[in-house]
Amino acid sequence: MLRSLIEVKPRDGPLRVAVRNAAAVVLPLALGIASGHVEAGLGVAAGALNTMFTDQPGPYRLRMQRMLLTAFAAGLSAFLGSLIGPHTGLLVIASLVWGVGGGLLVALGPDAARAGLTSMILLVITAAQPRPLDGALAAGALIVGGGVLQTLFAIAAWPLQRYRPERHALAEICRQLAASARGIPDRAQAPPVTQALIDVEHMLHGAHRARGEIMETFRVLAELVERMRLELLALVDLRVDLADRDASATLGRTLEYAARTLEALAAALERGISPLAGAAAMEGLEATLDALAELRDRAQPAPRELVIALARAQGLAGQLRAMLRNANFAGSRGEIRAQIAEAELPRALQPRSWLATLRANVAMSSVAFRHALRCGTCLALAVAAERIAGLEHGYWIPMTIAIVLKPDFAGTLQFGLLRVAGTLLGLVLTTALVHYAFGGPWEELALLGALCIGFRLLVTVHYGLGVMMLTGVVVILLAFGGIAPGETMVARGIATAIGSAVALLAYALWPTWERRRVRPALAAMLDAYRSYFATLLRDDAAAHVATRTLARSARTNAQASIARLRGEPRPDHRLLAFADGLFANANRFVRACMAFEAVLQDARDLPERDALVAFATRIALSLEALATALREGTPPAHASDLRAEERALAARLEAAAGEKDAGVAAEVVEAFDRMTDSIDTLAHLVLQADRSLHRPA
Repeated sequence: MLRSLIEVKPRDGPLRVAVRNAAAVVLPLALGIASGHVEAGLGVAAGALNTMFTDQPGPYRLRMQRMLLTAFAAGLSAFLGSLIGPHTGLLVIASLVWGVGGGLLVALGPDAARAGLTSMILLVITAAQPRPLDGALAAGALIVGGGVLQTLFAIAAWPLQRYRPERHALAEICRQLAASARGIPDRAQAPPVTQALIDVEHMLHGAHRARGEIMETFRVLAELVERMRLELLALVDLRVDLADRDASATLGRTLEYAARTLEALAAALERGISPLAGAAAMEGLEATLDALAELRDRAQPAPRELVIALARAQGLAGQLRAMLRNANFAGSRGEIRAQIAEAELPRALQPRSWLATLRANVAMSSVAFRHALRCGTCLALAVAAERIAGLEHGYWIPMTIAIVLKPDFAGTLQFGLLRVAGTLLGLVLTTALVHYAFGGPWEELALLGALCIGFRLLVTVHYGLGVMMLTGVVVILLAFGGIAPGETMVARGIATAIGSAVALLAYALWPTWERRRVRPALAAMLDAYRSYFATLLRDDAAAHVATRTLARSARTNAQASIARLRGEPRPDHRLLAFADGLFANANRFVRACMAFEAVLQDARDLPERDALVAFATRIALSLEALATALREGTPPAHASDLRAEERALAARLEAAAGEKDAGVAAEVVEAFDRMTDSIDTLAHLVLQADRSLHRPA
């Protein structure tokens, strides 16, 4: 837990985004000060601030939709809060509804969750300054106006750089692939660039994708990236397996030149220029291919790993050449001449209806629904308590509860502690700066801009630092509204501490422990891996894409579940060790699947295909039995004969393969050997875990 409090994460937002977000907050306030309409400037600035974090990567169409929805939700909350502020009973009911609704939005993802949080905060803040009907309408309109302004800043480049989000997303994948090419493989770890590939898949095929013929070029590039990922994964593994030092070193140089080519591609995609810099790296890569071929010819008979490595490296080179050619057209200046029908999204990849998702989560077994009830109840009780007690600036208590309360214990505790520390530091530092160093409105405005930029950049790096910056922003905005910072510092600090304590107490009284959910999450991951593997030998490209994306999502969910389990107080260390072991061995299986997929892309005519299909069915059934055992807590189905079947298949493949197919057969045998080993290990882990259920801890 201490490590999570001091952990500093990589910055996920570029400086230009932070600057434009801060500009949308500062500029309307500056105009309000200059024109004598400070209150109007404050309203627009507050709306821009609330919409700031929905300015996330993605197609411009999607970015505009989610930012405008957030702006209108915030405006509605500000209108309602301003209108019913004097009526405590109505405000308590509204807080309960807003808390439950905003909490349930976590089921739709982080963007929706931010919109729900913003709505809750605005409801309680604006209720502290009630207005008549016309004033409430004006307050809501100003908040919406600020969100619209922030949206316009975010999509300003749309007409000029229409495909910039797609180019940058593919560039990021190329950089991550370059890093993986230079790394040392760990077969127990998940394959790299998982989340980035999920993002690109939805960006290119999702409902909010950009339109136009050029999108076909991006889809071609994305498919090439998928194939290169498989080749790189196989080559990095083979580099370790090669016994010949000269061959291993030469393959290392091949991977280095591939990494340089990928970096040149990334730079070209980001800048929208021709990737000429990749030509020199490709020449070096071609030279290493010649060296690998000489080593193969010199060694008689050639080692199986060397034959496979040369074939995989040649495939990688071809895909890199195709990437270099197609990258010339990956921008608004490179429209494709041919009229190609747009790829339609497979049904399994279509975004689920938000209404269906929310309806499915209205159940006590849902983490999102339990969080929603917890959030709504706490928010309503906090509003009622601070109104009855008549606390000065008491609205900071429900506001803090809304911010701190998370669906999991570790997140609630971490956010609570960092919220208190960051708020107190922000209050003290900003109050001191405003009081002693920034006496004039324009100096305070400059400080506001710097704090906005800091908040946008640092809140994902370290939440405590981000909260410190945000607290400073709020202090300055309230100062422009006539509330002196020094007079309210102590009251705000106390209210923040109370709100964080209430959130922690609420979670302690009605927790949602991850120890009860980690096994179903791992079972869902195994089911997703089984579905992905089952499509490899079927000629169904749409199903293949769909199951591959679902497998990535399931792996991400399982990994997040294990992380939440690790953050709980007094975690079940036996369960944690089991989850870590199962996750690692499941990833060994999926890496072997990806090596098999790489073979299939180059050799559709497999030897003994019927036998392969039969054994693949056997593997899928074994995975299904393991997933069922995980969910039900029962012993897995007996799978001790899987190894014998695999050895028999290997002998049959090697006997049936001619000289032309020898390399393909060797790759298939190795992939199925690795799959069988990982399944046997998974079965052992599940069986041991089942036995431990009947032993005292």
